[in-house]
Amino acid sequence: NLRDLPRGATIIVNTDEFTKRNLSKVGYTESPLDDGSLESYHVHPVALTSIAVEALASFTDLTRKEKERAKNMFALGLLSWLYTRPMDGTEAFLKAKFADKPEILEANLTALRAGFNYGETTEDFAVSYEVAPASMAAGTYRNVTGNVALSLGLVAAAHRAHLPLFLGSYPITPASDILHTLAGLKRYGVATMQAEDEIAGVGAALGASFGGALGVTTTSGPGLALKAETIGLAVSLELPLIVCDIQRGGPSTGLPTKTEQADLLQALFGRNGESPVAVVAPSTPADCFDIAVEAVRIATTYRTPVIVLSDGYLANGSEPWRLPRTSELPDIAVEFATEPNATDDKGEPVFHPYLRDPETLARPWAIPGTPGLEHRVGGIEKADVTGNISYDPDNHDHMTRLRQAKVDGIADTIAPLEVDDPTADADVLVLGWGSTFGPVSAAVRLARNTGVRVAQAHLRHLNPFPANTGEVLRRYERVIVPEMNLGQLALLLRAKYLVDVESHTSVRGLPFQAGELADVIATAVASLSDAHLKETAQ
Repeated sequence: NLRDLPRGATIIVNTDEFTKRNLSKVGYTESPLDDGSLESYHVHPVALTSIAVEALASFTDLTRKEKERAKNMFALGLLSWLYTRPMDGTEAFLKAKFADKPEILEANLTALRAGFNYGETTEDFAVSYEVAPASMAAGTYRNVTGNVALSLGLVAAAHRAHLPLFLGSYPITPASDILHTLAGLKRYGVATMQAEDEIAGVGAALGASFGGALGVTTTSGPGLALKAETIGLAVSLELPLIVCDIQRGGPSTGLPTKTEQADLLQALFGRNGESPVAVVAPSTPADCFDIAVEAVRIATTYRTPVIVLSDGYLANGSEPWRLPRTSELPDIAVEFATEPNATDDKGEPVFHPYLRDPETLARPWAIPGTPGLEHRVGGIEKADVTGNISYDPDNHDHMTRLRQAKVDGIADTIAPLEVDDPTADADVLVLGWGSTFGPVSAAVRLARNTGVRVAQAHLRHLNPFPANTGEVLRRYERVIVPEMNLGQLALLLRAKYLVDVESHTSVRGLPFQAGELADVIATAVASLSDAHLKETAQ
């Protein structure tokens, strides 16, 4: 982890682990504590394990191994002192977690307080820190990971739509937590099925949507590839379906525990034929809740599959999340077809399953078994309006364009792309998507603190894009697009808007570093300024 630390950083070392045996296991012939390799850092050697064990000497019923586990609590206590943090919340958490294990509770509390006291009494730390309270809106908060927030968002949206929620899923890292979380929420009308494979999971979810439920499936990149045919079937059937792709490093099995954003093109184009789907992406762990609600709104309103592109960084990352009031959530009104919607040549009432809403182009959603609404479903092309099987060339062209127009029309109901440009005169725009929001925002702040004028925007809707995206891109002389792939969004933007965006990419399985992006921004602004000076001189 040393390469992740800036020069001058503080390192607290558990000296008990730096034994000759342990050092030899990792290929060291000499301890880094003695060879001068850490001279650029503030190193504080602390025998964390030994001191923690000594602090628990009175706990005679605990084995030494059990006492050694308390070193983490000792370290947490030391860090609480170092950052001037009260321990009331930590102690309350421990009391709740170990309520039925009083001796373990007391041992952890003792180690925690011992670490805090060590910080107060040792003379090794000349400096302590204080983190100012975050400026946050009033409300009730809880800590939430991206996967948990996504799960809660799906449940909340299903309730707003008055639909039962069905999850058909095959466990895969890093998406499995969604299955685990929803399996514990059955009291809210949630049904979960752990399928035998990826194809069965999405097939069950689509079947649930056909039956009048909100069908959801979860996966990662390899599973999204396996689900492609059934997602295409959902496009043909024109039924709502939520596909949550928690991206990880690829290709193939790739890096299951590492993050990446390399499924964007697969989400848009990874099916046979012209098979348009809506694609959205959360920006933070807490935003996973909102993006789940938005995905359900789009899927049910437009009768279309929606792919949610989260990733391992968001899925496992956490942040404080303000619990929204029900009144703050959108009203997701779902109306099922209950009676015939047309008449035949004889004036008799009939049901036309592909007679579309003139505004959304969505077809009726009829629950199987509704009297008089019998109709065909399947992957073979349907005739417009009637839904009968059709091989007519003109009809296929017409239906293909209708399905595309339906997805394109989603742009009419999504918010325009917002730009953060405080000076209103920036020439450089940094445009991110998905989990790059955090690093990009931090990098932009760093750059602005040095006097650099730069604008920032972030895409949450990736298909379709917000209606004003092209206008925003053309407003700036240079547009930088950081991505954890080899430039997939940049490719799309260049093709659609003919703007020569500049791609800055990384596929290391790690999020961007803010300092790295700040340097990229500063270089771009400086080179543009130099170009302006040369033009003026000429």
